[in-house]
Amino acid sequence: MQTLPPNPTPANMVSRLLLRNWLLAALAATLIVAFGAAAVAQPKLRPLRIVVLGDSLVAGFQLKPSEAFPAQLERALTARGHLAEVINAGVSGDTTASALERLRWAVPEGTDAVIVELGANDALRGLDPARAKANLDKIISGLKSGGAEVLLAGMLAPRNMGEDYRLAFDAIYPDLAKKHALILYPFFLDGVALDAKLNLGDGMHPNAKGVAEITRRILPAVEALIARVRARQAAGSRG
Repeated sequence: MQTLPPNPTPANMVSRLLLRNWLLAALAATLIVAFGAAAVAQPKLRPLRIVVLGDSLVAGFQLKPSEAFPAQLERALTARGHLAEVINAGVSGDTTASALERLRWAVPEGTDAVIVELGANDALRGLDPARAKANLDKIISGLKSGGAEVLLAGMLAPRNMGEDYRLAFDAIYPDLAKKHALILYPFFLDGVALDAKLNLGDGMHPNAKGVAEITRRILPAVEALIARVRARQAAGSRG
């Protein structure tokens, strides 16, 4: 430990004070340069573009645009600190076949991630589960070839369609999620289906509160989707 000489003179004390101030200034300059370099090394994250490709359940049937699933999801993600733009590509009445037909123009180039919510209308119309599966397979393959990460939102067949139909249809989503290594949300209407307080008068479409419940439940899966996109971006910037 340094000590002052036995009889410090005013000149010695001034010299030591000047030296200390110089050292502090040099340390501050070094820290500023270091923090500045770190800021330059870490590029600013851009907002992610997430498209929700689906039917009336996400389009916002009889709801205000601000009450539809994409809008509520975007607000929930923002509240969680995520930079994301969520685009509503839902069309009421869409089957897996009609969604496949409009895929090219429904999902813009540069889309980072897509939430696929389709199949409810196929099941309600009793369409062939094998054909629905093939359509979804093509949709997923097209999205992935375009560089988008995919979250697959599952659907369940009406219980009155018969056991064979139910088993074939319900298996579509886990099978495709496994094949394409997707994040799977097993049932889009989980916690909302058949609850009169969370649905419109038709008993089939969620009201604003129902959409809020769907958003709350699916949010962890969407955050996992975002994590995949950010990890891929980070790997690309390093590579």
